[in-house]
Amino acid sequence: MEAMQVGLAGLGTVGTGVAKILLEDGAWIERRSGTQIRLKRIADLDLDRDRGISLESVETSTRVEDILEDREIRVMIELMGGIEPARSFVLDAIAAKKHVVTANKALLASHGTEIFQAAEKNGVHVGFEAAVAGGIPIVRSMREGLAADQVHSIVGIINGTANYILSTMAEEEMEFPDCLRQAQEKGFAEADPTLDVEGQDTVHKLAIMIGLAYGVQVHPEEIFTEGIQRVTGMDIRYAADLGYRIKLLAITKMREGELEARVHPTMIPESHLLASVGHVFNAVYATGRHTGPVMFYGKGAGMMPTGSAVVSDLVSLARDMCRGTRNDLPPLGFYGRFPQDVRLRRMEDLTVKYYMRFPVVDRPGVLSTIAGILGEHGISIHSVIQKGRQKAGPVHIIMLTHEARERDVREALEVIDRLEVALDKSLFIRIEDSFDSLHEE
Repeated sequence: MEAMQVGLAGLGTVGTGVAKILLEDGAWIERRSGTQIRLKRIADLDLDRDRGISLESVETSTRVEDILEDREIRVMIELMGGIEPARSFVLDAIAAKKHVVTANKALLASHGTEIFQAAEKNGVHVGFEAAVAGGIPIVRSMREGLAADQVHSIVGIINGTANYILSTMAEEEMEFPDCLRQAQEKGFAEADPTLDVEGQDTVHKLAIMIGLAYGVQVHPEEIFTEGIQRVTGMDIRYAADLGYRIKLLAITKMREGELEARVHPTMIPESHLLASVGHVFNAVYATGRHTGPVMFYGKGAGMMPTGSAVVSDLVSLARDMCRGTRNDLPPLGFYGRFPQDVRLRRMEDLTVKYYMRFPVVDRPGVLSTIAGILGEHGISIHSVIQKGRQKAGPVHIIMLTHEARERDVREALEVIDRLEVALDKSLFIRIEDSFDSLHEE
């Protein structure tokens, strides 16, 4: 069989990894795929920068249109990032009957239905293994490996930058700004880290995983999102004293026909597997009706891990072409109408345990006042920590609650923050400590 010709749009970090694998590991890839995968053309606006690889055998251009117009190219790899012009180029490639492989989670989270429907209409395939958790094969695992199961919940650490910052804050007793600066210096955080530390990157990945788990589409703006900026070293230390770690988690659960979808800092027991996932590593912990808990762990980003995931989609396509077959598996693994309707649980109706910290004046009766307000809002206290008196500054009262409703917690804290003894806004962090309970029967 003749080689499968591919074009690469975007020669950034991941694009360079893809090119490196295809150009340097060609013989190995051919053994795996059954045919040669040839990188014929690369399009990027900056072709002068040294990437550490030789592109002598590849045609280069600054125009993605050169890939779209090349009839020999069967597959376009889209690694430009962002929504536009990536969306337009992907749809143009599909209209030209070219398969598409992408790592663009923002694009798929926002326009996945449009792209998948266009691909089905034109009889081509869209591969996106690299769009979620980098080198971890979570897309195929959820779409195929767990196809016979009903996923009850997914809890994931799927942003390496946020996880690096929180891990470093815990290990080196640093504060958020210093850890962020260190992450940027080491190349673990972008110059503009907003998408990572405010949770939007995690939301895009969660939206894709929800589609894979439940066959429904939830738009990113529908997912509750809270970043890690307000987490302090003090909270990290108190969490450790209480037997918890703080992680930025992506959480989805199906309960009584309602879907929870949320991203926020979360306290988890230090004994749980997810608590040991440190630095830039990712992990996805899924609980199924039949399989129970399963966990996927590995490098969630980076040139070579993510590049490998991209090439794995190329290998899958090449195998089908070599056999003369067509991959008719739906992109998210569900047949029938897509997207299905789903009722999202409102965040204000969420019921979990909470960690609360109150910076207050060191005065007798303050603890009982706060406890009284919480009680008036139906919030039961599990335990209290109050540090001894200090020469200056506020005293911090720490409380753990039993399960409480989010609406009640927010209303109670609004009242407490208006007290004369409150020296700063209170802080709360949600607690997840019953990951496996949903599958028990």
